[in-house]
Amino acid sequence: MAERTPQTFANHVRFDPPFHYFVAPVFVISWIISVVVAVRRPCFLHFWIVIFNTALIVAVTRFRQYALKVQDRVIRLEERERLAMLVPDSLRPQIGKLSERQLIALRFASDEEAAGLVERTLSANLAPADIKKAIKNWRPDYWRV
Repeated sequence: MAERTPQTFANHVRFDPPFHYFVAPVFVISWIISVVVAVRRPCFLHFWIVIFNTALIVAVTRFRQYALKVQDRVIRLEERERLAMLVPDSLRPQIGKLSERQLIALRFASDEEAAGLVERTLSANLAPADIKKAIKNWRPDYWRV
């Protein structure tokens, strides 16, 4: 099996090729074609096809968002448990103050730097991008899509 490229802030965003390069373009192109046909030859059926294609795009987009939300919830739970073991006792009660986006960003922090980043995040209310940029020893997450 080929070695994975080490994950960093610069390359951690992932694309799902079947979705991003096939499914999404096919739905968008189909919607555009249906709009063009409906404008050139207006009739109930053509407008209904535009509405149907719009519903398909919304459905596919929402299905993907639902899956990502489940991943976010699992990451949030994992990070709360991990941070409870890593941060000093004085910081444990404050873990609940971290937003979901902050917890998701903190998953990339190594165990050694997680406590310090949590403290910085709580005191300065760091944005997720700022948390990721502050990480020196990146802990990869190859499973998230």
